[in-house]
Amino acid sequence: MRKTYVLDTNVLLHDPQAITRFEDNHVVVPIEVVEEIDRFKRDPSEKGRNARQVSRLLDELRERGNLSEGVPIDQGSGGTLQVVFCRSETLAQLPPELKSGNGDNNILAVALEQRMHEVMGSQPPVVLVTKDTNLRIKADAVGLTAQDYTTDKVDLADLYPGFCELWVSADQIDRVKGEGGLPLAELPEGSGGPAGLQANEGVTLVDQLQPNHTLLARFDARSAALLPLQKVPKVRLGRIQPRNREQTFALDLLLDAAVQLVTLVGKAGTGKTLLALAAGLHQVADERLYDRLLVTRPVIPLGKEIGFLPGDLEEKMGPWMQPIIDNLDYLLGGEESAHPARGGHRGPRSSWADLKGMGLLEVEAISYIRGRSIPRQFMVVDEAQNLTPHEVKTIVTRVGEGTKIVFTGDPYQIDNPYVDAESNGLTWLVERFKGQGLAGHVTLMRGERSELAELAANLL
Repeated sequence: MRKTYVLDTNVLLHDPQAITRFEDNHVVVPIEVVEEIDRFKRDPSEKGRNARQVSRLLDELRERGNLSEGVPIDQGSGGTLQVVFCRSETLAQLPPELKSGNGDNNILAVALEQRMHEVMGSQPPVVLVTKDTNLRIKADAVGLTAQDYTTDKVDLADLYPGFCELWVSADQIDRVKGEGGLPLAELPEGSGGPAGLQANEGVTLVDQLQPNHTLLARFDARSAALLPLQKVPKVRLGRIQPRNREQTFALDLLLDAAVQLVTLVGKAGTGKTLLALAAGLHQVADERLYDRLLVTRPVIPLGKEIGFLPGDLEEKMGPWMQPIIDNLDYLLGGEESAHPARGGHRGPRSSWADLKGMGLLEVEAISYIRGRSIPRQFMVVDEAQNLTPHEVKTIVTRVGEGTKIVFTGDPYQIDNPYVDAESNGLTWLVERFKGQGLAGHVTLMRGERSELAELAANLL
């Protein structure tokens, strides 16, 4: 059934193409939303860029007719767009607590007026679409149907884990290990659903007769075969080695230059950032597969901001990049440098500075990534759960020839007020690239930072 969708400002700031996502339905944009978009358009952040994009889209649609009467959004879809004013008599019908005339209440009044047309039979059912929880509550209180904008949402319970188990015979395990691969066509029915395997998915092969006999492999979509993990057992990355099955799968993807995009999701302490940095340093400094290790993360505070930071750009970025620097120091510092009191004469900070001085390492604010082309670099985007889908798209489209990009993050630790666990750019990226031959994903399950950190991540 055709419906009328009334859009809130935050929907358009979240996805500037939201107007075009409602297929053959009628889309209503209150004039209050246009006013708020106008106020945001000078913002230098992603919200400002999205606001300007919305303004340009509305201006293009304006050329197709009178926006107040309704214009076609797409000639093929049958959807229409209308810009509607808030009438004072409709605002007067709101409960006394909602008659203040602020932005949300004006949008609510427009939705109520559209519903009046619905009751009179001249318009399809009306739905208010907003990412504002309180506005959805208000809408429900006055009898309106309201819902969140869910076009780019991913159910975390169904998020692709990146690995699975297959029950096979001992002979088949030996063939994968000894002959270098096993075609999927030779797997028996009921072994675990090989038809559902995704490209670059990690596979634990389990002996049907002896469950303790296992082998880790990866599904290669090009040859439609299970291949043994190649590099992980042979490489020691700085001071670390994989401590569990998921970390082994992750390192195998990180060390494979043919997999150009890797996403690592997991709770705090599972080793996402450390593994990505270790693999990047190894391939930049030891194997020379890439010219530089580029590390970036969104600048979003955990709590209240402490004000402007002094110094040049590098000094301002210091507090934001400190978690990255800590991981690099751990990888680059030996036992002596980690404990100067034991006789070490070279601190880990000097090793990190040496890499920067040689041009092998660059730590950069994500705000300056737009417009760049980044060739032959190993790029790590940390805390990617704080990015919107649009920001993730902007970053991935900067990747040049020969570059590998790694996104790490925990969807349950989001500090960005404009995204949540199901609408952030990281989980959206995992689902969109699932099954692509150039991409791989692993969800890390077990914390390895410390026993206390793992207990806190599970209990708190």
